Amino acid sequence: MNHPLQGSILLVDDEAPIVRSLHRALRAPLGNQVKIVTCHSGSEAIEALLAQRFDVIVSDLRMPHMGGMELLAMAADIQPGCLRMILTGTADFSTAQDAVNQFGLYRYLTKPWDTDELVRHISAALAASVAQRSQQDQAMAWAASQGQVSAEALERRKLEALEPGITRVEWDEDGCVIMR
Repeated sequence: MNHPLQGSILLVDDEAPIVRSLHRALRAPLGNQVKIVTCHSGSEAIEALLAQRFDVIVSDLRMPHMGGMELLAMAADIQPGCLRMILTGTADFSTAQDAVNQFGLYRYLTKPWDTDELVRHISAALAASVAQRSQQDQAMAWAASQGQVSAEALERRKLEALEPGITRVEWDEDGCVIMR
């Protein structure tokens, strides 16, 4: 690669040895500019998604309590710009098709994985996510320079990029703010 990759990846699998193996497989080839966060459940991953911005999320499909499809659907709501991938031991075309149709799955990969192929797919996803964010930032800056976007909207976008979900408020039926 001509320039080092940058960005952040969230790896989710209920099997700790799989998560450790994925982390080991990706750490050296992706370099130190890529932050890798690992989680062992869907709920743990949701907490991570609410706490920081990710460029790519890679999730197992079949996990107890919250499967990969449900997790990635929620991830799409929390961080729409985060590219979503499934890495699963189940090679099921209809599930892959559902994932692509429901929330724009970037890739559907199977276990066991080929490390070189895995690194290529995740590198491509990181590069695509960073390029997409850069284009959106440039478009927003241009729109602001043309008076089409308020300073508040620009600031809200910056805050949302730093702290996903910070600009979204949920209310209960009594009009109270719901703190998650």
